[in-house]
Amino acid sequence: MPPLEIPSALPQDFAGKVALVTGGTRGIGLGIAAEVVARGGRVAITARKPDELDAAVASLGGPSVALGFRGSADDETHQAEAVAGVVDAYGSLDCLVNNAGINPHFGFTLDAEVSAFRKTLDVNVVAAWAWTKLAWSAWMKEHGGSVVNVASVGGLKTGSPLGIYGVSKAAMIHLTKQLAAELGPSVRVNAIAPAVVKTKFAAKLYESDEASAAAAYPLKRLGVPEDTAKLAAFLLGPDSSWITGECVTIDGGALAS
Repeated sequence: MPPLEIPSALPQDFAGKVALVTGGTRGIGLGIAAEVVARGGRVAITARKPDELDAAVASLGGPSVALGFRGSADDETHQAEAVAGVVDAYGSLDCLVNNAGINPHFGFTLDAEVSAFRKTLDVNVVAAWAWTKLAWSAWMKEHGGSVVNVASVGGLKTGSPLGIYGVSKAAMIHLTKQLAAELGPSVRVNAIAPAVVKTKFAAKLYESDEASAAAAYPLKRLGVPEDTAKLAAFLLGPDSSWITGECVTIDGGALAS
């Protein structure tokens, strides 16, 4: 993986801050991690594949600004080791991005296996709760912080073939509001709800005919990771200090149409 082109003219509003981004080796997660580094912060990213993790850490600038922790997002041992590791290495954990997600079932909702439904909820919802609980206990309860959950427009509307995934993201949106109500005033919790962003994860939704997929959007293009990274950084940072419990849609106008 070549080094990421990180712009230098951005405000340094994450200077002295540390963020943990789950599922941070590509797509939306890597874009958010790069934005934090570009704004003066340091990041820890998680993923299952060691080669992708090493490449992503190197692309972000190496150990001085980025650390990698390997494991499955829903693994309790991995969660605890990553949170403890980043606090030990960098001295704080100011921001958490619950980005890791899966979609093992694509198709009619009632055709899903029970195991696939449960796994989707475990990774997309329960794990987000667990990561937040650990971040709260390890740092944020005493020092404050901010959390961004990566949801989806699928959690705001119905429609196959992503029914199971949409149910999990609807639960994540409600979890965001519940935690925001409970963790204020020192910790803010918000979510972003993207439509189709051009990532490997979403490739099935656009790779066969991107022009047709984009035609349904009023802005006539699909999202890119930089779009979601800018929004996530705003919600994590000081300019959104009076925003909590919100789910901000970023969809090129898809829901409006």
